[in-house]
Amino acid sequence: MGEAISLSQKPSAPGAAGAAPLPKKSPEPTPAQLMAAWLSRNYLSILLWCASLGLLFAIWYFGTKYRFVFFIRFTNIPTPAEVFDKIFEVNKSGKYLLNIGISVRRILAGFGIAIMVAVPMGLLIGRYRAARDLLLPACEVLRPIPAIAWVPLSIMLWPSNEISIVFITFLGAFFPILLNTVHGVTAIDPVLLRAGRCLGAHEGRMFWHVILPGALPHIFTGFAVGMGVAWVSLIAAEMISGQFGVGYFTWEAYSLISYSEIALGMLTIGVLGLVCSGSIRFVGKLAMPWVSYSSGSNK
Repeated sequence: MGEAISLSQKPSAPGAAGAAPLPKKSPEPTPAQLMAAWLSRNYLSILLWCASLGLLFAIWYFGTKYRFVFFIRFTNIPTPAEVFDKIFEVNKSGKYLLNIGISVRRILAGFGIAIMVAVPMGLLIGRYRAARDLLLPACEVLRPIPAIAWVPLSIMLWPSNEISIVFITFLGAFFPILLNTVHGVTAIDPVLLRAGRCLGAHEGRMFWHVILPGALPHIFTGFAVGMGVAWVSLIAAEMISGQFGVGYFTWEAYSLISYSEIALGMLTIGVLGLVCSGSIRFVGKLAMPWVSYSSGSNK
């Protein structure tokens, strides 16, 4: 009888009397809540960033206000207010924004070509001894030559100034990316390589699933370093042989003894470099979710 009663009992429908209530689904966080959570986790980093930038601005402001002369001379340095006013003045003609756009186009072209050439070459050099013996000596001979020394030769090599400037920008980014990629491949734990072979991975899969992910942190380090060197190379090339760009804008301001425009050009270069570095860091977080970028630790 007890068994018959137990068989005749049916499970209660959801929501029926006596049934356990289903757990409520937590609502999706709003963008404002996500932003507040991010600020609460990173408030110390934000404060330190603001303190770093504020210190630079304070040195600039008080140095130009009181015209300090103590090894460093602030006599002819424009004040922040003068540079701020110059922003509105140069934007009236649109030439300033045109120079920024041309420099950004050049940096993206040179840096993109450097990535497409340096990363595969670095993977080959790091993986195969024959490729290392064939390619690395030539790269090591060319690497110490500064980008500015390439300007006369690049003008003779390429049919236009535009291509020669992109080539110099490419050279600035190429060698840091190449060497960091090689180091990333050689630093991979051999246990991972043996495990991949034991699991039957052929060489193509080894590159895609073991070597490239293992070397990726070093590759992105090369991207960050290469972007900084690429900006240095680009500005030098624009100052010497360019007719447009932020470097040409800054050099022209120096020729015309326009101190405010010189400072504006320098600030523009710094902001553009910061945006590029931040973009590389953001892409690195997306490409390497297993790498922690928490403040104070890269473990």
